[in-house]
Amino acid sequence: MKKNIKFITIIVFFIGLFVSCNDELDQLPFDEFSTDDAFTTAQDFENGLRGVYSTLLRGGLYGDNILSVPDVLSDNVTLSQGGRFTKRILHDYEYNANQALRSTYVAGYELIFRANQVLFYVEDFEGESKDNIIAEAKALRAFAHFNMVTIFGKIPTQASDANSSLGVAYVVEADPNIEPLRLTVGESYNMIIDDLEDAKSKINQTNPVGRMGIDAVNILLSRVYLYMGQWQNAVDAANAVSGNVASRDNIVGVWEDTSQDGLVFYIPNADPILGNSIGVTWSQGSMTALIPEYVTSFQLFNLFDDDDIRKEAYTFAGASGPNQYNGIKKLFGRPDQANGEVDYKILRVAEAFMNKAEAHFNLGNETAAIQALDQIRTNRYTAPPSGETGNALRDAIRLERRLEFAFEYQRFFDLKRWGLSISRTIAGDQADGSGTPSNVLSLPVGSNKFQLPMDQESLDRNSNLQQNPGY
Repeated sequence: MKKNIKFITIIVFFIGLFVSCNDELDQLPFDEFSTDDAFTTAQDFENGLRGVYSTLLRGGLYGDNILSVPDVLSDNVTLSQGGRFTKRILHDYEYNANQALRSTYVAGYELIFRANQVLFYVEDFEGESKDNIIAEAKALRAFAHFNMVTIFGKIPTQASDANSSLGVAYVVEADPNIEPLRLTVGESYNMIIDDLEDAKSKINQTNPVGRMGIDAVNILLSRVYLYMGQWQNAVDAANAVSGNVASRDNIVGVWEDTSQDGLVFYIPNADPILGNSIGVTWSQGSMTALIPEYVTSFQLFNLFDDDDIRKEAYTFAGASGPNQYNGIKKLFGRPDQANGEVDYKILRVAEAFMNKAEAHFNLGNETAAIQALDQIRTNRYTAPPSGETGNALRDAIRLERRLEFAFEYQRFFDLKRWGLSISRTIAGDQADGSGTPSNVLSLPVGSNKFQLPMDQESLDRNSNLQQNPGY
């Protein structure tokens, strides 16, 4: 009987790994039960970790929402009149407790639950891989909590009251019956740091493709410290990252999966194992018969200089009959394909340099800031700008961050943590700026809409879960 239970558990983990990224979870977090016989050998724990990683690919996380929502909520994209109006409620800031990112909340805590299962059972494991198992599980647990708190809570540098405002429940036990309270933002971030620092001390220098290693942990640490306003810690973590920024010659190939230059943590996505069409979050169809959900905003498109290779790597000229679009090329497909089936690219070396540039500037070290920034610019432009000082340097860092990570999970959070309003272009969805603009063109600083609401079903099921102000 024990062998059968063990076999079934392993199969369940593999099914979790291979499940389509668009599948929605039907149950709440904290709703799974484990068996004492599930984890015995090193291979059992490897399978358990696969189950944790598989949850990253849920539709609420990197299977869909995390891929697009930070840009949909910000100023990088314009709603296309030729698409299906997906995520329009988010784009128009009409979300409320009954129209919320429930799938993201559920998937985040599903991942956390699975990580906690691994951590619970690994305590009695004495294999040589024990430290690495603990480290990966803690890094993934921290990553999920970080995604949750940036979406549903304030960011420490966003406002003077941010650290004392509502954060998230930081769950460290594999108990399906708990009804956890939300911590403050400051408490949530401190626990994220504790997990990541412990992971950093135990994780392998490298792990197999599709899994986090020490460089991935350090990049994530540098981002968390940056969001906390701990500039020197952000620099130190970024300095610990090995590898180089993807070269100008390779950056197009990175997004077509012909190069892995500069990638630190990515998950292969190809048949017969996955083969998920994650690019449908932006569009369907070919370049000449495009059905775009969103297009590159006219403002952003014009920020890419003609000698900036990212213009070719991230955007394309798309058409549908008489309609001409500035399409979004990230996630579009591999060479000669338009099916949106590309690898999940989650962490890149470029972020370490962008984090360093911003943190050095905030420390008053402009020389180091521009040196870090130029590591990006010399690999993107044929004639890179350089030499800025003062506010011009700050603005250059922010511009390059916007260009480098356009359509890549960060823009909304950057504006949020800088305490800036969102101001969209009045230009329309056509390539020349004509057509129909987005309905809502601005979100002022201090709006409660910068913190997304808890969904009503989760509030009903957890009596201790507190709603964000204003909803």
